[in-house]
Amino acid sequence: MTERSAGRSRRAVVIPASMVLTTALAFLPASASAAPAEAPGTTAAAATTKAAASGEKLSYVVNVRPGEASSSAMKKAISKAGGAIVQAYDQIGVIVAHSSDAYFAEKIRKARGVDSAGATRTAPLPAQGTTDTGAPKLLSDAQAKAAARQADDDEDPLQPLQWDLPAIKADKAHEKSLGSDRVTVAVIDTGVDDTHPDIAPNFDRKASVNCVTGKPNTADGAWRPNAQESPHGTHVAGEIAAAKNGVGVTGVAPGVKVSGIKVSTEAGFFYTEAVVCGFIWAAEHGVEVTNNSYYTDPWYFNCVDDPDQKALVEAITRATRFAERKGAVNVAAAGNENYDLAADSITDPVSPNDTTPVEREVDPSECFDIPTQLPGVVTVSSTGAKGLKSSFSNHGLGVVDIAAPGGDSTAYQPPAPPATSGLILGPLPGGGYGYMAGTSMASPHVAGVAALIKSTHPKASPKTVKALLKKQADDMACQDPYDIDGDGQADAVCEGPKSNNGFYGAGIADALDAVKK
Repeated sequence: MTERSAGRSRRAVVIPASMVLTTALAFLPASASAAPAEAPGTTAAAATTKAAASGEKLSYVVNVRPGEASSSAMKKAISKAGGAIVQAYDQIGVIVAHSSDAYFAEKIRKARGVDSAGATRTAPLPAQGTTDTGAPKLLSDAQAKAAARQADDDEDPLQPLQWDLPAIKADKAHEKSLGSDRVTVAVIDTGVDDTHPDIAPNFDRKASVNCVTGKPNTADGAWRPNAQESPHGTHVAGEIAAAKNGVGVTGVAPGVKVSGIKVSTEAGFFYTEAVVCGFIWAAEHGVEVTNNSYYTDPWYFNCVDDPDQKALVEAITRATRFAERKGAVNVAAAGNENYDLAADSITDPVSPNDTTPVEREVDPSECFDIPTQLPGVVTVSSTGAKGLKSSFSNHGLGVVDIAAPGGDSTAYQPPAPPATSGLILGPLPGGGYGYMAGTSMASPHVAGVAALIKSTHPKASPKTVKALLKKQADDMACQDPYDIDGDGQADAVCEGPKSNNGFYGAGIADALDAVKK
């Protein structure tokens, strides 16, 4: 997604080179903290009660025992509390409901069989306001023609500009395998333009859907972004599986399938009901890998001591675990604020981002960026063209699992010629190409490598694929000091040994090892 500094598509990252970079939709899994310090009236309950007080309709998730979501007793309980069911996911016991009753959540939490319940937003339906998702830096015709002149016979014309492919040895991997068309990576994001010539050959329509309301919309093309929406999902899809077809760019796994699961509103918000729908759809349609380059709005970190935020964490945790049980490896972006996610405390100045944010201190061991910090999800940090942690990338010992190219300011990490930009090149809706950067771009590189592993080992379980991702990663030591802008001051602190540290986790993803049996 674009990275807004909160709700990830991990939204657009601004790098001091006057370039707006788009980051992955999946930031971090929310990390809840015990009672974050907040001013009176800034808790989720207070915010949602205020929003609903004048009869404004909000969306909620209600978590019950699996198999009970569609029960007559639960339908009656929700109706009695003043709500209406939009969708019931019996597989995981999550109900999506709407209500204009300011006390709906408080009432339904008291109902028999309800484990937790909470508002998914603080703005009324439909979401108000807009989110700055950032704009890609467009590739000019002159740059495209120059790249094509330097491409080898076996390269797509823009591949010389893709420094990120050799950074993970994807170019060498393609000499052995492009990946299997029996493997599908679901891009849970802002939507995918499947008509793009680099995406159309590998697009999986059956595994694509629009989940924005929390209820699957299977209308043909509903997964596509409209002209006003972020190009983030299309860019991500191309990074993963742009076809090696003599056109444009090449994906990390150009022989696998990619699907589009649209979960962001037109204003750019990724709400819990949509994210839950996305994981369930992927799980029920045979997807092997999901890519999540966003964080779930409106809370950058969801704290489990807050009843609303606790319910959001539980609902998405159930959804990600269900997808993994069904065979999917869930990959997510770590986020773009240069946070140390293993720190004792983090300042969150952007939540709730759909109404009025109030700065708060959170404990990242109990307040989670979701889905990134959820159990079992592969958390990805970003590197630049010099192989160092990107200036913006979140990090944290024991939180980051693996690293991959997500780009950085060309001033900080310039690529080797013939590449000219330190950002990541990829497809844009309408047939064009442009540059973006962020952990949103790093995550799809790992998703692509996971797809190559699954192609090489078709019977491998998600647990095995994740283990191979880490085992095959190239160790990368900490930099001490890490002074990416060269001003003499450390810009972040890396902890841990070369084989497992806070900047790079197990190391840099390796596509070549992924295709070796």
